[in-house]
Amino acid sequence: GIELQAALYLLEGFFFLASFLLIFGTSGMGLRLSQKFVFLLFLSGLVTLCFGALFFLPDSVRLKRIFLSKTESQPVTVGSENDVREHLKKGAKDPEHLRGITSAKGETSTKLKALSRKPSVINEAKTDKKNAGGETLEEVMPSRSKTESASKDEKVTSSSNQGANTDTSFDYNKFKKCLLKPPLGIEHGKPSDPQTLQRREKVKEMMKFAWDNYKSFAWGKNELRPLTRNGHIGNMFGGLRGASIVDSLDTLYIMGLMDEYNDAKEWVETSLDLNSNGEASLFEVNIRYVGGLLSAYYLTGDEMFKRKVMVLGEKLLPAFNTPTGIPRGVINLGSGTSWSWGWASAGSSILAEFGTLHLEFVHLSELSNNGIYTEKVMNIRKLLNKIEKPHGLYPNFLSPVSGNWVQHHVSIGGLGDSFYEYLIKSYLMSDKTDEEAKKMYYSALEAIEANLVQKSPGGLTYMAEWRGGILDHKMGHLACFSGGMVVIGADDGAPEKRQHYLDLAAEITHTCHESYTTKLGPEAFRFDGGAEATATRLSDRYYILRPEVIESYMYMWRLTHDPKYREWGWEAVEALEQHCRVEAGFSGIRDVYAQTVSHDNMQQSFFLSETLKYLYLLFSDDDLLPLEDWVFNTEAHPLPVVRKSCLQGEGGTHDKTTSK
Repeated sequence: GIELQAALYLLEGFFFLASFLLIFGTSGMGLRLSQKFVFLLFLSGLVTLCFGALFFLPDSVRLKRIFLSKTESQPVTVGSENDVREHLKKGAKDPEHLRGITSAKGETSTKLKALSRKPSVINEAKTDKKNAGGETLEEVMPSRSKTESASKDEKVTSSSNQGANTDTSFDYNKFKKCLLKPPLGIEHGKPSDPQTLQRREKVKEMMKFAWDNYKSFAWGKNELRPLTRNGHIGNMFGGLRGASIVDSLDTLYIMGLMDEYNDAKEWVETSLDLNSNGEASLFEVNIRYVGGLLSAYYLTGDEMFKRKVMVLGEKLLPAFNTPTGIPRGVINLGSGTSWSWGWASAGSSILAEFGTLHLEFVHLSELSNNGIYTEKVMNIRKLLNKIEKPHGLYPNFLSPVSGNWVQHHVSIGGLGDSFYEYLIKSYLMSDKTDEEAKKMYYSALEAIEANLVQKSPGGLTYMAEWRGGILDHKMGHLACFSGGMVVIGADDGAPEKRQHYLDLAAEITHTCHESYTTKLGPEAFRFDGGAEATATRLSDRYYILRPEVIESYMYMWRLTHDPKYREWGWEAVEALEQHCRVEAGFSGIRDVYAQTVSHDNMQQSFFLSETLKYLYLLFSDDDLLPLEDWVFNTEAHPLPVVRKSCLQGEGGTHDKTTSK
């Protein structure tokens, strides 16, 4: 290919250069002036040729960044297997989307929550460089002063050329009046049943234990390594720090852990430096940082959170500067340069990444009174509606340059998952006025049922993956969110299909529970070769504290009140305590089937944001973050339903005596 050709040019050039020097090196002083001129002309051309060839080499993207303007958004790709492992939550949630390892052809051998959710516990030395004394570089470098960081954040807001923050006159008091119920319920969702209350208190204790150890050993870092008792930074967040802090804000608040919440709030106010200059996952920064700051603002009304999130939101806009408006997956938060993941097929963007921005960006427009954020995500929807979809399905890879599908791989797990989730949630968050999102969701669900939903020989319902018309009878842990997705949309489809959707949601959730044979489940499980919801490959057997199965338990409980979902959730609590709790936090495990537990030394930030929050809500009354008022983003950050008729009117829509 072109890379090999460039390498050959380079070798050939150096060969001729060496030959020329050997021939003329010893007698160069005797050359005539004309001969010297010819020699220099030839040498100049050769050097130019060799230097230009560097730009065709596979690793040349970093060279290009040196010489090309950082304000331009270059259609290049970058990434490595470590990037993929790091990149793989719910988008990185499947070993394929890692939240695993995907080849340049888009094949996966081991997910990014669209690609993002697998922590990099391999080759850790590459991401946390240490000096001779064993300290990380971050620990020995002087940190920028807190006041300097805060002032620079404010300066970004006030001096924006794009004007994305032209008006921040959002009326928080009016917003509160537009809620149907108090966010934290009458008594913080306290259940009347003593056993359920005891179980909820246990989950709260787990959160405090995880938080206290993070604070003791990894404060300010992104995640805790509980076995080695130190912090993990990683390379998903472009120099941003404190992912576990931002991800935990709302969890601490709704659990009533106010001392811990106030510590987190103080860190965000004084130490969250948004003036980073690194390479960040657009998807991960959006769902964790933007989502976390938005929910903290809506729950508390603290203007500091709003200021922070508006600064950060504006830094994400350059990723949309592509011929189609489809954002690239990686952005430098300082320069605005964006590019695609190196492992993504043909420089494509990922469905679960560019399709998991809508909820947060609509709220950025609400808070700023600037429609640019909504325009960006509506443009994505416009393009998706225009292009042809094979059998009504949405493939996982789309070119941000041509606007065409790159390959026909469809998955409800990694690479695709949260796109579908955000369709139904966009409809619900719009107070059921976004008819376009509703139509897209139910059309997609119909295509999924027709092409992907399968029944195993043992009677288990699962969602297979689709590769150009050929089914791969595998379901990822990330796809287990779909039970919850289907049930929250059951009431708003065709009336005659309501019971069908309830049954489908229950069947999928049951299948995911069956994959939890040890009460914790593998990253992916199969239904071929005699397997029934079992991981047949060693590389699929790990569990990294993922929330998706518990997420579906919570939604199924809220909408059916079948007690088995609380029992299944308690099974998961006991398994987490037995297998994942260590002396200094919680850790994922490498093989859910092994008799002897091997820990991966990583306490994921989404464990604090999602897994423990969903468990706490499962054992709480329904009036704690009621679904009539709140929609959870794919990192479980609650965002309020936007009731425009109320917000633009004079008063609230509910009895004011219920508001606090």
